[in-house]
Amino acid sequence: MPEFSFYQVDAFASRPFEGNQACVMPLEDFLPDATLQAIAAENNVAETAYLVRTGENTWALRWFTPAVEVPLCGHATLASAHVLFEELGFEGAAIHFETVHSGRLVVRRLPDGRLEMDFPSGPVTEIPVTDDVAAALGARPVQAWGGMFYAARFETPEEVMSLKPDQKALKNLGVPGEGWDRGNFGCFAAGGAGVDVTSRFFAPGSGIDEDPATGSWHTMLARVMSERFGKTELKCHQAYPGRGAFIGTKLDGARVKLIGTSVTVIRGSFTL
Repeated sequence: MPEFSFYQVDAFASRPFEGNQACVMPLEDFLPDATLQAIAAENNVAETAYLVRTGENTWALRWFTPAVEVPLCGHATLASAHVLFEELGFEGAAIHFETVHSGRLVVRRLPDGRLEMDFPSGPVTEIPVTDDVAAALGARPVQAWGGMFYAARFETPEEVMSLKPDQKALKNLGVPGEGWDRGNFGCFAAGGAGVDVTSRFFAPGSGIDEDPATGSWHTMLARVMSERFGKTELKCHQAYPGRGAFIGTKLDGARVKLIGTSVTVIRGSFTL
């Protein structure tokens, strides 16, 4: 039976039990989509990343939640780069990931050992807060934006921390129009203990009630915070109860840098 190398990584973490879990599986070639999805469901963590080397410093990269393939995932990209640098001995200055929907993503190792990811940051549009969204979140945001996800601003970090949304109702809501943004809500407030912004990310539309650390959400959050508060460089706290993560962001035009560290917690093989 075929066996595939397998790594489980806590991404945006400085030690085990922080940040967000991702499984990383380097492959010679991509397996059939149904098999990739079944493996991700079996792993049952927020994201499973699959890597196929296509050049000296380039890998094709795909991401799967337990339920769907997604067009962009920050924490699993960080975990993938961590595995290549720390587990598989890549010695180059930068790793290039080719993706189907998000183009080329570049990850560089900084002098202090942290990894810096260069991601796209799409436009955002302020939208009205509707009664059905307020009811599903269990509290009314003071402001909202549409983009990759639905971004909901609250006045205080304490309000964000106390949210107990109706996940079933939230799953069917989102910004106007159709897309993977439905059922994916970033809730945030400026401030927090030693940080610029505190947030949580609810993703029943992607098969995850709440995500512990979401890089793709921070590409949107960086732009919203810049437009609302004029801040282009942020220290962010994603305040998932019991874990949490700290993510640095630097907005640069249509791109955003996401900065963090990871730790490997499991090394093994997956047998089909």
